[in-house]
Amino acid sequence: MSISKTNKEKLKTLGKRLKAIRNEKGLTLKELGYRTDKEPQSISRVEMGDINPTYLYLLEICEGLEIKISELLEE
Repeated sequence: MSISKTNKEKLKTLGKRLKAIRNEKGLTLKELGYRTDKEPQSISRVEMGDINPTYLYLLEICEGLEIKISELLEE
């Protein structure tokens, strides 16, 4: 099932927010991957809006960033 254009834009917005927070924290993809036991390439794909991450995936990423999920999801 393909993702609609509207939802694709939402994923890109989420990815940009994730990348901005990661950069604010001074973390590389590799460092965040180490903290979360996630592949850096996987995190990169989320940041680019290429994949639709699960809620649990986002929770783990937020734990690695030491933020609440609400901080990632706020607009």
